[in-house]
Amino acid sequence: MAAVPTYSEKLNGYLLNTEIYRGDTIGSIYLPEVPIYPAPKFKNKKQEKFYWKTVRDVKKVYPYMKFIGTEYKRINAICDTISDPKEKKKYMKMYEKQLLDEYKPIMKKFTLSQGKMLIKLIDRELEETSYDIIKQFRGGFVAWWWQLFAKMLGADLKDDYNISEREKDRIIERVITLYEAGVL
Repeated sequence: MAAVPTYSEKLNGYLLNTEIYRGDTIGSIYLPEVPIYPAPKFKNKKQEKFYWKTVRDVKKVYPYMKFIGTEYKRINAICDTISDPKEKKKYMKMYEKQLLDEYKPIMKKFTLSQGKMLIKLIDRELEETSYDIIKQFRGGFVAWWWQLFAKMLGADLKDDYNISEREKDRIIERVITLYEAGVL
């Protein structure tokens, strides 16, 4: 893969990496892969509304999902180094308080559909449901309590991400692919 060209003010142009191919010097640049999808076809207004709402929700939630994925891996590594269960519990309570202080005001501004999207994207990123993650770090009762609260609001922490079986998840995957490519 060739490097991205850099702009040179002095030369008033781009500096390219070069490669020699069969005696010829050829400039090379990196062209990012761009996914190509046919234009979305909607059967009705409800489908079109779902698609654009999904675009809005993915744009809002995606950066937080990436953050959660990074933090999950980091916290797992830290917890693996703590052998004493009491110390681990103490650390997790301190860490949870720190996260809540920083991100609760942001999360409160999410709509219900954005919260549901975050649940789906967490499962996509970590290949574990939000319920299982809460259960792993906080225990079964706390996970049950949050699942009950989510169900009262119309969400489900046990909801998994499955593009092979669900059309809605395939649409979400398409939107994510386009968003990651910078097309949306």
